[in-house]
Amino acid sequence: MATASNAVRKLTLRTRKLRYSEATRQKLLDAAGHVFAERGYYSATIRQICKRAGANVAAVNYHFKDKLGLYGEVLGACARAAHVEQMRAALDQSGSPEKVLREVIRARVRGLANDGLPDWYFQLFVREIAQPTPALARMINKVARPIYERMLGLIGRIIGLAAEDEKTRLCAYSVMGQILFYAFAGPLLERLSPNIELIPERLDRIADHIADFSLAYLHEIRSGRDKPGNGTNEVQHD
Repeated sequence: MATASNAVRKLTLRTRKLRYSEATRQKLLDAAGHVFAERGYYSATIRQICKRAGANVAAVNYHFKDKLGLYGEVLGACARAAHVEQMRAALDQSGSPEKVLREVIRARVRGLANDGLPDWYFQLFVREIAQPTPALARMINKVARPIYERMLGLIGRIIGLAAEDEKTRLCAYSVMGQILFYAFAGPLLERLSPNIELIPERLDRIADHIADFSLAYLHEIRSGRDKPGNGTNEVQHD
């Protein structure tokens, strides 16, 4: 009986330690998000973050190895909030390239909903664009580039050009740019149209508009390329 009781006691103690460790890790992430957004990566310090989290300085090394590791985790949270996984799932769907592109746009635009996210998510991303850190290159290579390359292939199929063609890239930038306008121009939109609230229903209408607008031009390109004498660089469809 004593052996069993000791085993239960040890298991309970281990469970409490794990819960405490995970709680500390989450506090560090939340505190780091605020501090990095307020001060920027280069000006923020581990001591400031730990003071805000109520944690020991050594906790950062334990959970994230160093300041850059912590910052990378915070940026990863921002990427997840942008519905990256939903975009990947949309790209994996079967159907026409037009249908898949529409679903990818919808998934990304839905990521613009607040969903109770803290303000520092947006502030941090803006700071990262203005003052890039080594973590940005990692996030681009791990998260953004694979999606971008699949988008090039998708758009290339629609317009009948290779993924690496300059026109394909420009079209991809134009589609992405329409979405990023709503992501970064929030303060401007609030002043231009004070009654516009980016609720899910409105975001779906915005996504449909971006898709309709984009596909109209992409089909125009394809139509022009299909005319006699304009068949160079065309991509064969399955």
